[in-house]
Amino acid sequence: MITTAIRAVLVRELRALQREVAAYPDDELPWRLVPGISNPAGSLTLHLAGNLQHFVGAVLGGSGYLRDRDLEFSRRDVPRHELVAEVERTIGAVEVALEGAADALLAAEYPLPLAGRRVATGTFLMHLVSHLGYHLGQVDYHRRMLDPSAKAAGTLPLDQLPAIA
Repeated sequence: MITTAIRAVLVRELRALQREVAAYPDDELPWRLVPGISNPAGSLTLHLAGNLQHFVGAVLGGSGYLRDRDLEFSRRDVPRHELVAEVERTIGAVEVALEGAADALLAAEYPLPLAGRRVATGTFLMHLVSHLGYHLGQVDYHRRMLDPSAKAAGTLPLDQLPAIA
């Protein structure tokens, strides 16, 4: 049940990321730098997609995805519809990798060492949820700084959490 909840929260946050990207009024603003902020929303979106497709999709799900982390931060001017599509691919990778995963997976050692350490898969999945939420908030603030008339894009909807049967 916990793996199902982690999967649901990751997908919920990724859907919120899609709404945030789509809410930019044009394809240029996700790439505009703001003083004091080194990563625009477009870079953060590519980074989140690459991160989850690698650590969840490829490592846990065997998707074969090959990550290029440097490209996540160096690419520019990707149109919003392509960013949204990349997040959609990420949702698919997360869903496939975690669908039907038993809670026993959470206690198992994550297949890769992280910062030279062995960690439980559940601990790392919680880290990935937090990482996604952290950058999702940055994307939201970036969008609203550049478009002061912007409305909330519907992040963190509680009705998308799995209900108890």
